[in-house]
Amino acid sequence: MPIEMTGTTEVNEPRVLATDAALDLIAEIRRAHPDILFHQSGGCCDGSSPMCYPADDYIVGDNDVKLGEIGGVPVYISASQFEVWKHTQLIIDVVPGRGGMFSLDNGREKRFLTRSRLFDGGEGCVVVRE
Repeated sequence: MPIEMTGTTEVNEPRVLATDAALDLIAEIRRAHPDILFHQSGGCCDGSSPMCYPADDYIVGDNDVKLGEIGGVPVYISASQFEVWKHTQLIIDVVPGRGGMFSLDNGREKRFLTRSRLFDGGEGCVVVRE
């Protein structure tokens, strides 16, 4: 069972948000795959992209943290990566390009991208894999 960190932080802000473009792409993907989830990648193959999987094709681990939901879709991150990003709000967006090799955004000529913002109001970095 994953660790639940959903809802808001001590400053009453959600841990994960989605732009309108991301919500539109989620809706597009859900027409073909109704039950999906996101896992914030920290791996070598796809950089730190948010990866979108059919829910029954990805096993959420006991050390994964549920950050919340976007468009009715759960978003997870590994516990070790959460420790690094726990003071950061993740904002899932969409940009032109190819998605991660195993992510459901692949082949659509647009891909999910994680942007971030520090909870104290400061802007974080944009996470991009070129």
